[in-house]
Amino acid sequence: MFGLSWRPFSPEEEQRILQAIAEAEMQTSGEIRVHVDKWCKTNPLFKAKNTFIHLKMDATKLRNGVLIYVAKQEKKFAILGDVGISEKVPAEFWESTKDIMRTEFAKGDQVAAISFGIAEAGKQLKKHFPYDAGTDENELPDTISYG
Repeated sequence: MFGLSWRPFSPEEEQRILQAIAEAEMQTSGEIRVHVDKWCKTNPLFKAKNTFIHLKMDATKLRNGVLIYVAKQEKKFAILGDVGISEKVPAEFWESTKDIMRTEFAKGDQVAAISFGIAEAGKQLKKHFPYDAGTDENELPDTISYG
C-alpha cells in the first residue's frame, strides 16, 4: 500500500515539505506526518483515519500526532490530529487550517498548502506539547509516505 510507484513531487518539492516537518518538530514533542495517495475513492477523512492507524500514529506516548493526508490527482485532503492534540486545540483550529490550505490548493500550489498545514499544526503542538530536550524522542519517521 505504501510503496512509491509514482513521483507526485519533484525532489525540490519533497525537500520543502520535509523541511517544513523538521522545522515544526524542532519545537515540539508532537509528530507530524504527510501521506500522499494518487487517488481517494472515498471520503478523505475516512482514508486519513485508516492511514493514521496504518502509520501507527496513534501509538505516540502523548497521542499528539498530526497527519496531513492528500489525494494528489483528485485534489482532496484531510488534516487529522490524535486525541492528545485534538482535545487541546480550539474547536475551529482544524477547519480554519483546512480553509487556508484549500485556498493554496486552489491556487495550484500543493506544496505551499501542505507546508502551511504543517506549520499551523506545529504552532499548536509547540503551544501544547513544547519540545523538552531531556525527554523528547522522535517517535515516528520524518518522511513522506505514499500510496
